[in-house]
Amino acid sequence: MRLVSGADEILTATAVRAAVSELVGDANRADVLDEYSDDEYALPDLVISASTPPMLATHRVVVGRRLSRFSAAELTPLINWLDDPCPTTDLVLEWDAARVPRALVEAVEAAGGQRIASDVPGGARNRRTWLTERLAEASVQFDARAGACIAEHLGEELSRLGAVIETLEAIYGARARLGPDEVLPYLGAEGDVPPWELTDAIDRGDVGGALAVLQRMWGAGRHPLAVTAVVAGHITRMARLDGADAANEKEAARVLGLRGSTFPARKALDASRRRGSGGIARAVELLAGADVDLRGRSGLDPRCVAEILCARLAAGAR
Repeated sequence: MRLVSGADEILTATAVRAAVSELVGDANRADVLDEYSDDEYALPDLVISASTPPMLATHRVVVGRRLSRFSAAELTPLINWLDDPCPTTDLVLEWDAARVPRALVEAVEAAGGQRIASDVPGGARNRRTWLTERLAEASVQFDARAGACIAEHLGEELSRLGAVIETLEAIYGARARLGPDEVLPYLGAEGDVPPWELTDAIDRGDVGGALAVLQRMWGAGRHPLAVTAVVAGHITRMARLDGADAANEKEAARVLGLRGSTFPARKALDASRRRGSGGIARAVELLAGADVDLRGRSGLDPRCVAEILCARLAAGAR
């Protein structure tokens, strides 16, 4: 029994497909698989199917998709079934959202089932670990440079990884060893990148790097107003720390009202100290000018305004 949950439609569908393939095994899918996926099915129909013994096989695999459309009251028949599940049924439940009702989770776990969180975890380190594990599970072998190439190219859009791996497996076959030259032609468009890559490039004084990150963001459909909001938030943190006499990242986090990890506070504190009061004041002036330009003063394309702003902020950090 599997409960697959996640807000990313692609990753959730991939996890469900893998669970179904594993549970069906070598059996004829037509004999053992019963899937409920349309918008019209009701949970009692799913429960009746899960309660039916197999006729042409030793077990049945019953799949219920998009369960998040059901209310807590509508889940009752399913939860009741989980109290005494049919021993010949392997049930796969897809909850297409990150947060699953506790009653359903507890019922699945009490029945000996397994919960699978399909979403990519948060945090750069966790995401790298997740990517490394998915690449290791593939039937093809990726060398270190190919793995780095995939990570760099996909950026924030790691949900595309499954489709990339499937394509490479179909083209090169199992056990093929792949490097960047074999992988790169099949990666598609470059994926989006996290906002901190832009602010990090600005803080390094890397004008070219900041503009390159912006091109990735434009390609992913980010709006210039959203980008300038990220930059404004970063500069605002520096301004709040300027003159606050924060001696370390913990004190900086307290000044900024940040909870949890103090890493963002440390980055803001370091950037504030490097720019100094004069540099921060100049950055605020640039932000104010860009804001007016985005409202039509200059007549420039909004992307051009954002690019000029980030280039000037990066140059001012040198």
